[in-house]
Amino acid sequence: MRIDLHTHSRVSDGTQSPAELVADASRAGLDVLALTDHDTTAGWAEAARAAQAEGLGLVRGTEVSCTAGGISVHLLSYLHDPADAALAEVLADSRSSRDGRARAMVDRLAEDFDLTWAEVAAQAGPGATIGRPHIADVLVARGYAADRGAAFATMLAPRGPYYVRYHAPEVTEAVERVLAAGGVPVFAHPRASTRGRVVSEDVIRELAAAGLAGLEVDHRDHTEADKARLRALAGELDLLVTGASDYHGAGKPNRLGEHTTAPEVFEQIAERGRLEVVR
Repeated sequence: MRIDLHTHSRVSDGTQSPAELVADASRAGLDVLALTDHDTTAGWAEAARAAQAEGLGLVRGTEVSCTAGGISVHLLSYLHDPADAALAEVLADSRSSRDGRARAMVDRLAEDFDLTWAEVAAQAGPGATIGRPHIADVLVARGYAADRGAAFATMLAPRGPYYVRYHAPEVTEAVERVLAAGGVPVFAHPRASTRGRVVSEDVIRELAAAGLAGLEVDHRDHTEADKARLRALAGELDLLVTGASDYHGAGKPNRLGEHTTAPEVFEQIAERGRLEVVR
């Protein structure tokens, strides 16, 4: 089985609808796909219908925006109850904060570059959680950056003059909320240092004690040394080891199935989650 447990649709910062993403996953030879849009479950229903039509297994998930002592981190929540009020509130607060943050960044950028909020909103599409990737796409379209990566490295960089922080829960709280909602929490790309600061191993140990289920080890933003160290840490802490593409469609170079999760790990996630895998 080929299992990719981290992808994004247009509902957050991908470039395809959930149905288009599922169809591409099927064409890529995947057997199981997780849809993990940022801080939202809005794409789940469409993805589930498409997965059943394609004969593809679907893990319904969310990538939860978090912070750890001021460091931005992401937590993948698999198979949680979307009706759980406490977790839904966390996700809603993050979406609201992201929207305000995006508007503030566009206002700052508009002082030096020719772009508008209307362009960014149009780029994102109806109902999407608007974020830096959508701003980057407008900067690329306007000719101010070669691609999303270049925009993130320059105008949208955390230490740049246009960057604005947004509200996110502490990651320990997020782990607890995910568990209470019946979800399976996995730390996304924990050593992705090219994105900014990463947390220490002590933080990961604290999260394991709080109920963290796994580490996303096989990811394109990890070096071979990163992967080896994370595997050792997962073994020490009895954590699951996952792999995934972090696919965003045309927005990033990541390809579906470029990293995958072992079937036995997937089965453990499926057993632990409150929701069933769509099959």
